[in-house]
Amino acid sequence: MATREQVRAAMHRQPFLGFTVHLVDGRSYLVKHPDFIAVSENERSREVTIYDKGTHRLDVLLISEIEEPEVPEPAQPNSEGNGE
Repeated sequence: MATREQVRAAMHRQPFLGFTVHLVDGRSYLVKHPDFIAVSENERSREVTIYDKGTHRLDVLLISEIEEPEVPEPAQPNSEGNGE
């Protein structure tokens, strides 16, 4: 199960990368921009709202996974000298 903190981390990742919210019933929602998802500020609330072709109010306990794309490590300059 995902937590509110995991959802917020994906929302605020810099640079932002779209992510997918998977629910326990098999549904999933692609979040393409941080403006398309909201997490309640009330610590007692478990509501996550996703906006895509409508408004989806979800209980965070129904989120099975936050799928974030893999980001390749930036290429490091070759630190080995060529002996010249």
